Amino acid sequence: MEHMRIHTGEKAHSCSVGKKAFSHSGHLKAHRRVHTGEKAHSCSVCKKAFSRSDHLKAHMRVHTGEKPHSCTVCKKAFSLNENLKAHMRVHTGEKPHSCTVCKKAFSLNGILKAHMRVHTGEKPHSCTVCKKAFSQSGNLKEHMRVHTGEKPHSCTVCKKAFSLNGHLKSHMRVHTGEKAHSCSVCKKAFSQSGILKAHMRVHTGEKAHSCSVCKKAFSQSGNLKEHMRVHTGEKPHSCTVCKKAFSLNGNLKAHMRVHTGEEE
Repeated sequence: MEHMRIHTGEKAHSCSVGKKAFSHSGHLKAHRRVHTGEKAHSCSVCKKAFSRSDHLKAHMRVHTGEKPHSCTVCKKAFSLNENLKAHMRVHTGEKPHSCTVCKKAFSLNGILKAHMRVHTGEKPHSCTVCKKAFSQSGNLKEHMRVHTGEKPHSCTVCKKAFSLNGHLKSHMRVHTGEKAHSCSVCKKAFSQSGILKAHMRVHTGEKAHSCSVCKKAFSQSGNLKEHMRVHTGEKPHSCTVCKKAFSLNGNLKAHMRVHTGEEE
């Protein structure tokens, strides 16, 4: 009789809480666990419990490594059919999850949740060392390298290593000669955005770096660093011939002409 309901569509078993109806009494029994919180099906490996046997079956693939759901395009395999469905959006371009604030769309609900923190300002991922907080776990992972000193991104040319892949990409321009950042005023190009930002002060006249002693201001931090030697007396540039020291490298170069005989 219950089998015939597959064909008739009759749902004779109703939930007394949510009024949801089912064709089989067993399905109603399993559904009631949503309301009672009962989890009768336990994993024999890690003891995690589930309300439904099919959820336990799917969970067991974490331990067995079984991935029965394969992508028909790239053959990538997944343990859960839901994960395969989400993956297929890589190929279809479907983005069913939209931000209610800026309308930006995403293929996965998890990515949308992370994006929403741009608007809410929520930062749930905190560094255990310095307590700095981040909106995304990936940003926290990258930040931790400040404390661990880990540099997993290495240059294939000179072997110099970096903590962030973005820093490696910027560094590679030293070897390729690429200058992707152009000045909108004089069209001069630079390999890094930070160098372009410093260059723009030539046009704006901004002097953001001030001396804490005499208040003299400079457009670049390097110029301020050199200026501070006026106050500290530091002379880091020494002549290899007579050992005379200078605060500026330019002054050392001018001095070297005394030994080379080069006319000024």
